[in-house]
Amino acid sequence: MAHPPIPYAELETMFLDVGNTLVSMDYAWIGDELAKRGVVVPFDRLQRAEAASRPTISRSIAGDASTEGLTTFELYLNTIITKLGVAPERRGELVRELVPVFRGPGREKLWSYVLPGVPEALEELRALGLRLVVVSNSDGSVERVLVNLGLRPYLERVFDSHIVGYEKPDPRFFQHALDESDAKSATTLHIGDIYAADIEGGRAAGVHTALVDPFDDWEGVDCTRFRDLTEASKVIREARS
Repeated sequence: MAHPPIPYAELETMFLDVGNTLVSMDYAWIGDELAKRGVVVPFDRLQRAEAASRPTISRSIAGDASTEGLTTFELYLNTIITKLGVAPERRGELVRELVPVFRGPGREKLWSYVLPGVPEALEELRALGLRLVVVSNSDGSVERVLVNLGLRPYLERVFDSHIVGYEKPDPRFFQHALDESDAKSATTLHIGDIYAADIEGGRAAGVHTALVDPFDDWEGVDCTRFRDLTEASKVIREARS
């Protein structure tokens, strides 16, 4: 099915996912916890393994799994560990040990690394006249995380699936954000990192969509892809110049 091109010059609103769009996992923390258990990997290998895991998570979500559920998180960790080349007999043990660490008290630390260039890109997008709105699957903590990381001032509104009552890819979540922010679907672009949640969900609500794909893990998908928010901002700036 053909989808209309993104009208970069006419965009008025940008919907933004948070995880892997504005912020990433704290790979230093993950690396430390793995090292305690005998798995020593550098930052860049963890980053690469996480990105390569996203298509697997997307397929799970397409099968009606919640992005915020424990089962999905266990799958996410197991897939990352698999991509790191950990022996099969160690994977289950590592997942069982790490889930309570990353899902327990202090869990907000897991998503606490502002991606390079994000504050500058948000500033530029605002200067280009775009209204910036977060539409994120979360556990009720996303606004607090954004405040703590210094990103909240760039954003006009923040919608958290736990608070709204719907989560991506449910188009009702996007429609709620459109209604509450007084945005038009025809001039709204949503950017996120999971095809099933962000692309399929956004399209179902009639908004334009683009996927964050820093390492070309999504080659062949039928959507616009950006390496990061900086690239998206550059494309929009050039279209408006």
